[in-house]
Formats: sequence, C-alpha cells, structure tokens
Amino acid sequence: MPYPADTSRTLFDAFAAARRRAAGLPFVAESALAGGRVWSFAQAGDEVDALTDIYGRQGWGHGHRIALAVGNHPRHFFHYLALNRLGASIVPLNPDHRGSEIRHALTLSRADLVVALPARHAAIAQAVQDDARLRQVPNLRLDDLAQALGPAPAAGRAAPETDPWQHEAAILFTSGTSGPPKGCVLHNGYVLTAGAWYRDLGGALTLRHGRERLLNPLPVFHMNCGMTSIATMCLTDNCLVLPDRFHASSWWEDCVLSQATAVHYLGIMPPALFRQPPGPWEARHQVRFGLGAGCDPGLHPQVETRFGFPFVEVWGMTETGRFLANQHEPRQTDTRAFGRQAPPLEVRVVDDQDCNVADGGAGELLLRAEGADPRRGFFAGYLDDDAATQSAWRGGWFHTGDVVKRDASGMLYFVDRRKDMIRRSGENISASDVEAALSAHPGVARVAVLAVPDEMRDEEVLAVVVAANGHGQDETAAHALTLHCLAELAYYKAPGWVLFVAELPVTATNKLQKNRIFAPGDDPRDRAFDVRGLKKRATHAQ
Repeated sequence: MPYPADTSRTLFDAFAAARRRAAGLPFVAESALAGGRVWSFAQAGDEVDALTDIYGRQGWGHGHRIALAVGNHPRHFFHYLALNRLGASIVPLNPDHRGSEIRHALTLSRADLVVALPARHAAIAQAVQDDARLRQVPNLRLDDLAQALGPAPAAGRAAPETDPWQHEAAILFTSGTSGPPKGCVLHNGYVLTAGAWYRDLGGALTLRHGRERLLNPLPVFHMNCGMTSIATMCLTDNCLVLPDRFHASSWWEDCVLSQATAVHYLGIMPPALFRQPPGPWEARHQVRFGLGAGCDPGLHPQVETRFGFPFVEVWGMTETGRFLANQHEPRQTDTRAFGRQAPPLEVRVVDDQDCNVADGGAGELLLRAEGADPRRGFFAGYLDDDAATQSAWRGGWFHTGDVVKRDASGMLYFVDRRKDMIRRSGENISASDVEAALSAHPGVARVAVLAVPDEMRDEEVLAVVVAANGHGQDETAAHALTLHCLAELAYYKAPGWVLFVAELPVTATNKLQKNRIFAPGDDPRDRAFDVRGLKKRATHAQ
C-alpha cells in the first residue's frame, strides 16, 4: 500500500492525519515485559487531547520550553504531541543524569517547567536546591500535573510568525565532547524530514504501511527513538514499542510477545544476544530487520545467520537528523560499511585543511543538503552558541568529527571518532565532562580521562589521577573518586578504572598530552584499580 500524501507542517499534524485514517491501528505500546499496554491512534489521541486541554487552559504554548523527565514510556510522547500542538518545545532529560548535569540542562535550555516521574522529582529538586533561579522553575510530578500546573509565565521567546515547519519542537543535548553538552535546536521540519527519510529508505529497511511494530530500546532523549522513530510511525501508521531498556536475557521473549517486526540496536546488543544460549523464544520471533550501528564486523555475519534477519548498519547524529544506511545488497557485513551518499544528502571526505581525500584514504566526514539551502533538514543550530554552529558549518558543510573512508563505489566505512569521546554501551561520554567532575574532588590534583577496551561494553572509562598532597592513592581512594562521580554524573560516565600516577605529561602551555601517557601496547588496566562494580544503573519506576 503506498504512503498517503503528507502536507504536515508539525509533528502533531502528522499524528493527527494518522489518527484520522488509522484510528484503530496501534500507535505506541509498552513492551510486553513492561506491561504490554497498547494505545491505538485513537486512544493516544484522547490522551493528547486531555493534555492539550491541561496545558492550554493555563496558557502554555509558543515560546515555552518544558523539560520532560518521563522516561521510556508512551506518556512521554503524549506530552510531546500535546505540547507540539500548542507550539511549545520539549527538553527531554536523561533519567540517569545527576547534580551538575541536571543543572546544566535546565540552565542552558532556560526551561520554564519540569514534568517528572515521581522517582525523578526528588533528584531534580535536590539538583537545583542551591540555584536560586532554577528553584523558581516549577517541578511537577507527572501524576499531579492536572491539579498542580499553574499559569504559564511570560514566554521567553516571541511567538513566531513563520511557517510552523520552522517552529522549535525540541532541544536535545550532545555528548559534550569538547566541553559541556551543547543544546541542539530541532524544528518541526527536522523531525518530519527525519521521519520521511526513514520511511523512504527501502531495501532491507522497507516499512510496510500499518503493519509494523518497532521495538526500540534506545532512550527517548536520543534522536533515534525520540524524534525519528515517533515521526516515522506517524507517517506510516505503524506502532512504536518501548521497553525500559535492553535486556539480553529476555529480549527475544519481548520481541515475540510484543509482536515486534523490526528492532533498533546499539553495538553492544548483537554480541550480548549472541552469547545467550539459543532458546525457544529466539526461534519464534517475527523480526524482519534491525537498524543500528557498531555491530562488530567479525561477528556480524554470524549474528545475521543465527537470528535470521539483517542487522543494517547506519550512521547518523543528532545534528544531521537523517542517517546514511547500508540497506542495499551486497551489504558487506564483514566491514564497517554504513552506506553511500543518497540524495538530497551530499558527502565529502576531507583532510585537516578540508581538502578532499582520495578514495581509500581516511578523512573527516562532511555532509550537506544539495541545492540552495545546505542546512535543509539539519538541526537549526546550537542553542546560544553561534560560534560553535558556524564552526560546525564552516565552508557550507557540516563537519561531523568522525573519520571515515570511501571506496571507488562510494561506499563509506567508519574508522574512528576525532573527538575526545569514549563510547560505552552505545553511550557517547565526553572525557572533559568526567575530568571536570573529578577535578572538583579535593583528592585530585590533575586528571586525564581516556578510553580503555572493555570486552562487554566496547570501551570503559579510565581515570588517570595525580593525587593531591596528603590524599590516598589506594583502592579506598579509587572507590571514593568513582562514588564522587556517581553523585554528579550519569552512572555510565563514572570511571570504571582508576590509575594513580606521579605526574601527567603536558605541553609548554600546560595542556595535557594524552597520547604520551602510555606507551604503545601498554594496557593500564594491569595496574589500575577496577571499580566497575560500583557503576550501577538506577531503576526508576514508571
């Protein structure tokens, strides 16, 4: 069945059109193992109508930003759609964030309101207790919204007179690879373009109208689930199924009971599933494809053979919205291939002077949209950071910071990240973020944070610490540093290994030289303290 013509200018428009033509079809659902409740487009519409009335009666709309700490649950999208309908923007919060991370997100976004699960409400209140301005921002429990929501303040931004396509829909945060996380401003046009791109990819990623259930364990504060997936479901009359997160031992049971026909994955998931012994649920799934990034090419062909469907590698980032995909045969699953240039996206591979690199050579990946507007469909910019936006777009091309190669056929292959980033279980961790937290500890004179290999999580966080005078350098001290980070940062950012050293190499201008800390082939884990056991993910009830 062909997709209907779409004239939507906002995400809510796209949802409303699907509600009219596919009222009885499923739209969003809890995963079967998280309760299994399913909302049809009509039932979801009733929830959105009720929330629109609650927010609208109090004057919330254009110019307001509402921080949502609702987690991976359909209710997050009910609030998103209601606020989008009113012209307001959402700021999804990471449920694992603590202290300084919460303060940074609320301060940078200038959020006017926080709506949180009861389990998150207290953490947010504690994080802002010493900040006079943030204490004035209403922090409401999700289930108390109807009774507790007060009149909206004067909007911080004027109501736009432009096409709703250009209205702000959300603020999502980067990983903060060279400092604090930046806020990516996303317009309705970005969200709808990303959804239409996925809808139209075809090949192994072909979506059938009104027949798919996409089980997506990625968090709603990421663009993959929170923007692209929900928009694609609206444009194809399909259903998004939300587990709280990925659970290897029960994944296939969830796929079967949730009736999943497609899944999204992180690089850690295929090997974790492959290590599980075959079971009866695995043989019963109806999954047609997986979409993700980072599947080990040494294992990828075996994963597809065993599980019986393609794990399609893609490349994307919040700023680009659309992703490049390796969805057409032959897919070269034994390499890091992630697809070719596809209209209207144009691609370059360049050296440090932005000169094109010959095929087969490694260089930075640059993208733009063809035509008069190279930024069409991309993020609108970094919030309150024009300098960073212009730098990323220098020369009219978006600089991704990722190193790739391209062969003579145009196939692109991922090589590495240029940015100072650690990738643990699919999460991008800024080394500078962790360094800032550790530097605030009285026991730290100087610190460098690096990635070390991890057999389960791809990479783990290593803190190389010069202890302050009079402070310990033993296992107790290592534990104290990790516990300090766990109080200020998301659990996954805290060091998993701590190594004490007498000094760190620096340049003449006192900048760290991380490439000189260890000799080639040296594995610092051999003499570091293993504190990975302290890193526990908090569980928040829905």
